[in-house]
Amino acid sequence: MTTRLMVLGLMVLAACSPKRIDQRPIMEMGQVVPGSDGVVAVAAVESEASRRAMEMRRDSIAIVAVSGCAPAVCDAVGRGELWLGMNEAQVMAATRTTDASWTARRSAGSAVLVPRHSDQLPRDMIASIAMVQLRNGAVASYTYRDARGLRVVNSPASATADARTAAMADALVREADEMAANGDMIGALDRYDRASTLKPQDAMLEYRIASILDRSLRPLEAVVRYRRFLHQLEIEKIEAVGDAHAKMADAIARARERIIILEKR
Repeated sequence: MTTRLMVLGLMVLAACSPKRIDQRPIMEMGQVVPGSDGVVAVAAVESEASRRAMEMRRDSIAIVAVSGCAPAVCDAVGRGELWLGMNEAQVMAATRTTDASWTARRSAGSAVLVPRHSDQLPRDMIASIAMVQLRNGAVASYTYRDARGLRVVNSPASATADARTAAMADALVREADEMAANGDMIGALDRYDRASTLKPQDAMLEYRIASILDRSLRPLEAVVRYRRFLHQLEIEKIEAVGDAHAKMADAIARARERIIILEKR
């Protein structure tokens, strides 16, 4: 009986003891961990080769771009600026890109180039490019994208510095109008002020600023802006036209009324 109990006890101990697994070690004693220098070196070589190939492709595109181009187009390529009338090679040369940066959609006589990657927009010296449209192989329009939206260039007049300035001012005014509608007077005034530096002769912009100052309980500044608004207008011409400028006439009447009220305070 005693022997039997001893055997059972040994069996229980054997069942409870940890099991040992005879597994081959990952590394043998004295073995050296392989370094990553080789992998890094291969990656560096591949990256350098890719960079050189890209540079060679850009150089070849640039050579084609300036071969026989019109003086204005050649000047634009040199500046790194898109220009109406460019061909596809000149577009890539001006934006310092290759065909790998664009996706092209083509139909009879026209083509549309859009960036291949939405988070890596090509850009020229002005801004990022959202789209380029070509007709019969020449750029007919192109669209810039910036923080305030899109701006389309489709005529020589819209490509000038004055047109860019006006577009920036208009974008600031739209942003300010939205802020004012949402009750953000400080933000609206900031945008209007910035727009007024770009369009100092815009009478209605003066009126918008005066209205914001008036609503912000800053009467002295508001009066100055109302007077500037009235001063910048050719009031006699506007009054003579009548209904065609009803909105402007209403602003004139409102400005005169607010000047009287604010000056009495």
